Amino acid sequence: MRLNVAAAAMLLARTVMAGVAMPRQGTGRQVFAHYMVGLTSGQSQDQWQTDITQAKSAGIDGFALNIGSADSWNAQQLQLAYDTAASNSFSLFLSFDMAASSWSVDQVVQLVNQYKDAGSQLKVNGKPFVSTFEGPAWADNWASVRSQTGDIFLVPDWSSLGAAGVGGKLTQIDGAFNWGAWPNANEYTINDGNDVAYKSSLQGKAYMMGVSPYFYTDLPQYNKNWYSSSDSLWYDRWKQALDILPEYIEIITWNDYGESSYINDPIAAQIVSGAETYVNGFAHSAFRFVLPYFISAYKAGNADVSLPSEGAVAWYRTTPVSVCGDGGTVWGQGGSASAAGGTQDVISIIALSDSPKDITVSIGGSSQTVSASSSVGKASFYQVPFGGFSGAVTVTLDGKSTTGPEITSACPSTGHVSLLISTPTYTELT
Repeated sequence: MRLNVAAAAMLLARTVMAGVAMPRQGTGRQVFAHYMVGLTSGQSQDQWQTDITQAKSAGIDGFALNIGSADSWNAQQLQLAYDTAASNSFSLFLSFDMAASSWSVDQVVQLVNQYKDAGSQLKVNGKPFVSTFEGPAWADNWASVRSQTGDIFLVPDWSSLGAAGVGGKLTQIDGAFNWGAWPNANEYTINDGNDVAYKSSLQGKAYMMGVSPYFYTDLPQYNKNWYSSSDSLWYDRWKQALDILPEYIEIITWNDYGESSYINDPIAAQIVSGAETYVNGFAHSAFRFVLPYFISAYKAGNADVSLPSEGAVAWYRTTPVSVCGDGGTVWGQGGSASAAGGTQDVISIIALSDSPKDITVSIGGSSQTVSASSSVGKASFYQVPFGGFSGAVTVTLDGKSTTGPEITSACPSTGHVSLLISTPTYTELT
């Protein structure tokens, strides 16, 4: 089951407005994107500029720079990142990967001290913002880091402890990041119960909520082969963010291609070996279309904000789930059931409009017109079943159309049902 959600991501825009980054010393709500520095060996400053420009235009305030301790290119790439971000009024902070790396106190102190006064370093109450991917066993070392760096604002991801476990370490942290941005194994949708638990456990300390559009991975060398239900995830998670209104949001991810959670166009040199078959040719940049609205609403604490642009984005698989075998993919991390049970034969759509509109979807010339199944503010969500149909997919909103990849009943060349996201097509409304 190659999670090949061939997304015919469609952008129908009346007005496009670039996002504006919050001040790096700001105290308001902010949105960041998880950026895998471990994939950037040999990356040019031009690529950093491209990524930062695209992120800012979507309303993203900065990158959480995920770094491993053994990557020899860290020094070069971090300097390029901080320098480029500073010239673009864009924020950065270090996120130490403690699941895949072993860090010494001296290493962490050196990096924090090196970048804490950089022009692009995010600070809160004058302290450099620092995060992690996991690492609760390292918790007692942070006191030493604080004393040797003049203090930090620590918001780690210790999701393996659960909300209650994180709540037991409040004396060591300034907040917490919840990595749980996907449905659990054998669950089709995600709810906000874990977010509510985090908010309660943190007792007023900062909460950083994870938001993600998608998850699929098949990397045998890392014993990874699972899909987390994502048919409605991008909409569900932003709707929940508008309810929770955390202090911070971290989009997971900007460029983690091996886990299919990225929201940019793949960079060939950064694709992990083995992921090429489900990444090459599958851009996810269309997911960013909804960000300026959702981020604006989140920061305002009110979904009734002005729309930067009207339009829609759609995503779908290109084969029915029953067309052939599942490739050993399981339904959710730690699950044992087939991922075939975790997805439906549907075309999913988020539309942004000042007034709700029906959407027409044509598959091979056979059309269906549907109303929204859910709405929040000026964002509406639609699902159109495609079972029994094949052919090119055309989505029409307010008289404007775009056509995406064909749905077919043929088993893909991989021998597994297609479960990924293909290159989106854009159509602008004028």
